[in-house]
Amino acid sequence: MPVIEHKGIKINVDDDGYLVNPKDWNENVARALAEIEGMGELTKDKMDIITFMREFFEKYQSFPMLGMVCKNIHQPQKCVTEQFIEPLKAWKIAGLSKPGPMVLGYIKGHSFIVKPG
Repeated sequence: MPVIEHKGIKINVDDDGYLVNPKDWNENVARALAEIEGMGELTKDKMDIITFMREFFEKYQSFPMLGMVCKNIHQPQKCVTEQFIEPLKAWKIAGLSKPGPMVLGYIKGHSFIVKPG
């Protein structure tokens, strides 16, 4: 299991860079992951997106429809792809476990809520 060190923070990740334990997530970990993923600074809008994704996942144990994320945080309809380019980067920065094939299929164009794994 790889450990990433970034600005004094040690982060346990899997081979693809997803947090091994989503409970290790906090805003400092998110900022570190964002920099590692090449996203630079996490703006308020980006932080709102990943915070909503985390809260939704914790409540429903499923990946939220991307348009629903934007609607609930009062951002433009395609806010996730506009802010993160790749929704999987938002998922990773949100500290959620590596998504399974159904989530990956959704992100590639399907419009249903799926459970990871």
